[in-house]
Amino acid sequence: QAQLVESGGGLVQAGGSLRLSCAASGSGFSRNAMAWYRQVPGKQRELVAHITSGSRTTYFDSVKGRFTISRNITKNIVFLQMNSLKPEDTGVYYCNGRLWNVTQKTFVDYWGKGTLVTVAS
Repeated sequence: QAQLVESGGGLVQAGGSLRLSCAASGSGFSRNAMAWYRQVPGKQRELVAHITSGSRTTYFDSVKGRFTISRNITKNIVFLQMNSLKPEDTGVYYCNGRLWNVTQKTFVDYWGKGTLVTVAS
């Protein structure tokens, strides 16, 4: 059963750093793009960072220069290194990507359950 599992969230002071990890099980990880989203209560989920299968990256404007997305193809993990954190970075961070679904016999969009990041001012 394919799934994405995030870890690494927590409470940090403004200006601090955290590294989020997303472990993918199942097949198809190396062939597809992966992304990190975040959501705060009352707001829509927003794209934070995206990485293609060829490791090209794009970022939401507010995190450019502070966040870095990367992936380890051999271990099926995607990372989000977050530096110079601000209180407005607080939210639940979700991993997203397409993995092979053995039942449907096609690539399906998967989401992790999220990891909470709280940045104290």
